[in-house]
Amino acid sequence: MASSLTKDPASSTGTERTFLGHPRGLTNLFMTEMWERYSFYGMRALLVLYLTAEVAQGGLGMNVATATAIYSVYNAMVYLLALPGGWIADRAWGARKTVAIGGAIIMIGHFLLALPPEFSFFIGLAFIAVGSGLLKANISTMVGHLYDGVNDPRRDGGFTIFYMGINIGAFVAPLTIGTIGQKVNWHLGFAMAGVGMAIGLAFFLLGTRHFDAQSDVVPSPMSEAERASIIKKVLIWTLVAAVAYGVVGLSGHFTIDWALWPLTILGLVLPVYYLAQIKRDKELAPADQSKMSAYIWLFVAAAVFWGIYDQTGSTLTVFASDSTSSSLLGFSFPESWFQSLNPLYIMALAPVFAWIWVALAKRRKEPTTLSKFSFGLVLIGASFGIMMIAQGLATDGTRVSPLWLVMVYLIQTVGELTLSPVGLSVTTKLAPQKYASQMMGVWFLAVTAGDSVIALLQLVGVPTTTQGWFASQGALAVLAGVAILMYRKKIQPLMGGVH
Repeated sequence: MASSLTKDPASSTGTERTFLGHPRGLTNLFMTEMWERYSFYGMRALLVLYLTAEVAQGGLGMNVATATAIYSVYNAMVYLLALPGGWIADRAWGARKTVAIGGAIIMIGHFLLALPPEFSFFIGLAFIAVGSGLLKANISTMVGHLYDGVNDPRRDGGFTIFYMGINIGAFVAPLTIGTIGQKVNWHLGFAMAGVGMAIGLAFFLLGTRHFDAQSDVVPSPMSEAERASIIKKVLIWTLVAAVAYGVVGLSGHFTIDWALWPLTILGLVLPVYYLAQIKRDKELAPADQSKMSAYIWLFVAAAVFWGIYDQTGSTLTVFASDSTSSSLLGFSFPESWFQSLNPLYIMALAPVFAWIWVALAKRRKEPTTLSKFSFGLVLIGASFGIMMIAQGLATDGTRVSPLWLVMVYLIQTVGELTLSPVGLSVTTKLAPQKYASQMMGVWFLAVTAGDSVIALLQLVGVPTTTQGWFASQGALAVLAGVAILMYRKKIQPLMGGVH
């Protein structure tokens, strides 16, 4: 291994320079991801607060149900679009070009949010969702390209460093963008997110020469006939949508629901359709069919988990704003700061959990994947049980202690650490070879499905600021966790030896 900033003539990764023993390109990808997450989580910390703020305070004055539905649909689309984002890289542009274009689209989206007109705000959200789908699906792939195959001993350490960038960006964003957005000017906060993405994009472009040549390869390029057919279909559907929405708009009937409902239904139908297509594939061996049957159980469990977990930026933010004291021990802070708790907890606890799993594995006492999923669901349900109590204490207008949310975020983070990394791992283990490169996108669809269910509940008018809202979802998650545990003896054999 070459020393820091020295040539490595034996390198086969296409990246001769190294930094702290890792390929030099990791530095640029780390910074790109950190600043992209900074922009993403900074904007997300402000989103619902801005939508619900009074017009006199510079917000859009929306009701809570509509604002939280917008948040849920937006979050669902970010993860849904990761699937076509990966497809575009595989069939048209390659990973490096796709990430660069995605970063540019995200940056434009944030600056559109910073403009005063309301219509530019929603166009900006669409840009960020599309750009995030392109970038999120491919930048991790580029990290893998830096290393000499899956057995490179530096590989796991490289990904650990890379994912630390996610949490650093997510931690700092609400503290800075949230403060400026809430205390100075909403649009200035959104502009800060745009500047953050611009910095990340600059690091990416400056690091191009350090990336592996494999990141420029299009693994399965389209033929000219395929390309022409796809472009034709995209243009036709775009024209149909433009005409339909044009008619609705000109007739004076257009409301935000005309956008939210179709996207919510799409977020529910596509995950089901995609899983059904894989499950019905007659080319799959019986063992793969069995693994997919087990995976559907885990997918549904994950959808329940993410549907609750992702409310940190919606219903929990509303609770923080309306019902929680924003001071502790004499120190006052903006409500958006609560969203820095999760990445802070992850950075503190992730190494602890990694050590615990290894220690238990050495003693042959490590819980199975199904047990970890069950534990994660019970914890996320328990967090909403605590929210039910906190909501009850705040029903008379009392502002509860911020320690309630501090506790809720801690429990949710522990639940995330037992389910999310395990879910990523088991997805790769249960994936049929035919769909190996697509299954990570399928895992992201669990987030889409969960967020779309929450959006649907919000669109039909289920009140989100009641004890019933938290109690019902908390109970559902706990029951799902218990069900996984009760039926583990039926599910485990389907997994083909994967534990």
